[in-house]
Amino acid sequence: SSGINAEWPLRPGVEVLQQVADATSDKKKAVKKEKDDRVLFKKTEVADLEATHFSIFYNNALFLFLTIILSFYILKNFTPGANYLGSSVTSACVVAFMSTGAN
Repeated sequence: SSGINAEWPLRPGVEVLQQVADATSDKKKAVKKEKDDRVLFKKTEVADLEATHFSIFYNNALFLFLTIILSFYILKNFTPGANYLGSSVTSACVVAFMSTGAN
């Protein structure tokens, strides 16, 4: 198959193991420790990527939610320019504060 579906892993753990197995198949005498290290490194890499994607999704959803609430409910009586500026800047500041705050 071709396209996005061929590159999109359905189960990241299985995909990682398959990639590592393919990479070490030439080396019949691959050391088990080296293989385990590669699997751990690849799983960590996949987990970091998934965490980044979730973080971007969360920040975008929060920004959109805040912009809609501010625009249509809180700043509805302001002029359109002030409404846009106020809702955009306030939403951006809240998202920036929430994303850089301490855990």
